[in-house]
Amino acid sequence: MIRSVALSLAGIAALAGALAARATPVGSVDQSAILSDGMPRTLSAFGFFADAPAQVPGKSVVPYRLNIPLWSDGAEKLRFVYVPPGKQARAEGEGLLDLPVGSALIKTFAFPRDGRRHLVETRVLLHRESGWVALPYLWNEAQTEATLAIAGARVRLTTPQGEEIDYRVPNKNQCKECHGLDGAVVPIGPKARNLSRDWLDAFAGQGHLDRVPAVAAPLPLWEERASVAVADAARGYLDVNCAHCHRPGATASNSGLDLRWEQADPRALGVMKRPVAAGRGAGELLFDIVPGHPERSILAHRMGSLEGGVAMPELGKSTVDRDGLAVVERWIRSLLPASGATEGGRGGG
Repeated sequence: MIRSVALSLAGIAALAGALAARATPVGSVDQSAILSDGMPRTLSAFGFFADAPAQVPGKSVVPYRLNIPLWSDGAEKLRFVYVPPGKQARAEGEGLLDLPVGSALIKTFAFPRDGRRHLVETRVLLHRESGWVALPYLWNEAQTEATLAIAGARVRLTTPQGEEIDYRVPNKNQCKECHGLDGAVVPIGPKARNLSRDWLDAFAGQGHLDRVPAVAAPLPLWEERASVAVADAARGYLDVNCAHCHRPGATASNSGLDLRWEQADPRALGVMKRPVAAGRGAGELLFDIVPGHPERSILAHRMGSLEGGVAMPELGKSTVDRDGLAVVERWIRSLLPASGATEGGRGGG
């Protein structure tokens, strides 16, 4: 009799497990994984992908691209956003889309290996009742699953430029260094000004966005950087790659630099501004930006360095972004020695 009861209980448990699995079919997002206080051990637990190794998104998970992407050692990045059914993101002018509780941002980093895409890590930002939570997931060699990497990781790989590096997957706390603003974790990527009008139209048309925001000055496409105003290309690059830290309320606000796209004050951008907290990172240079002279500008010096305590950005960089540095140097050369708001701002050069 006791054995019979035990078997019945085992059967009930098996049935419950099967029903739970069916409740979140492949390609359907598990809201409880986003909203609970836990940290799912595997990426698949969220149900973001219909085919995770192929990066095929599941239901209600929408891929997107940025006009100018944040550069991370040349990694290919696959970006996705999830807004829960029945809710909408709100457009907040040209800035970040206001994603409702229950939303998620998913970003996978991949590098080429043996002529194929090799997934290295997937970072997720989860919007919970308590705020945004950032979690890093590390892909296995078999490319079948990504596992929570609270402590981060180092992965030996070859960049698209042919450089052998120890790629750094950030630990959970390091995510706050880039995503921190006024003491809270916030998204930094999906700003209306850095998304195409076509994508915004489609996102709103699918019911995920309350309205299509009017964007007077969108960031240019990075692949068109040679054909647009150099100030637009350089300022857009700095906004995406630097301004999440170098702005008021962020982790590098003590530098006195404000590299946001909307900033129009040349001094705030670093033009003839002495460093406040650069330390040895400034070398023997005196000003953040010297108009006409990238070789005398701390900004370009730190972008071109790999030395610890000097290199900028401090995270997500094991190699120098030659294309980004070239655009910023070209912009600095275009500035007039007596630089004013027009020369330091966008649309010049």
